[in-house]
Amino acid sequence: MMADTPKGQGNGSISGGGESGSNEVPAEEAKAPLVINNQFIKDLSFEAPSVPEIFQKMQTVSPNINVNVNVQARQLVDDIYEVTLHTEAECKTGDSTAFLVELDYAGVFTVNVPSEHLRPILLIECPRLLFPFARHIVANVTRDGGFPPVLLGPIDFVSMYQRQLQEQAEAAAAAAQQHDDGAPIV
Repeated sequence: MMADTPKGQGNGSISGGGESGSNEVPAEEAKAPLVINNQFIKDLSFEAPSVPEIFQKMQTVSPNINVNVNVQARQLVDDIYEVTLHTEAECKTGDSTAFLVELDYAGVFTVNVPSEHLRPILLIECPRLLFPFARHIVANVTRDGGFPPVLLGPIDFVSMYQRQLQEQAEAAAAAAQQHDDGAPIV
C-alpha cells in the first residue's frame, strides 16, 4: 500500500540543489557504478576417474587438494562486461586422481566508472561478488560426487590483481631488454 506524500515534502528522491526546486537527479549522476545484470554457470565439469576404488584408498592415504582460480574479463558492448571466475580443484590420493572439478562461473556487469578504475573493478570487485556463488557450487558438486565438500577459502583478489600487474611489468621490461640487446633498428 502506498501512502500519500504531504504537499511540500519530497518523495524521497535526491534534490539536485540550487533554486530550481526540482527533485530529479541528472541521468549521468543517477547511474550506479556497478550493476550485476546476470550471473550464470558457463561451464561445469566433474570427473572422478578412480571411483569406487579411491574411497578405500582415501581411508589410509590423506588426499591432497590443489585449487587454482583465474579471472577473465571481456567487453560485450559499451559499458557492459562479462567477468568469468575460472576455478579448478583437483584431489589426488597418492598417484591416483580422486576427482577433478572445473567451473567457469560468470557474470554480466554494467560498469560506470572512470577508465582508470575499470580494470580493478573488473578484476577485483566483480569476482569478489561472484566468488560466494562459485564456492557454493564447487562444494555441492564435490559433495554430490561422493566426496567431502571442497570449501574454498577466501581469495584475495587484490593480491591476484597486483601480482598480474607485476608479471606484466616484468614481461614488458624483459621484452624491452631483449629489444635493446638485439639488432639495431633500421
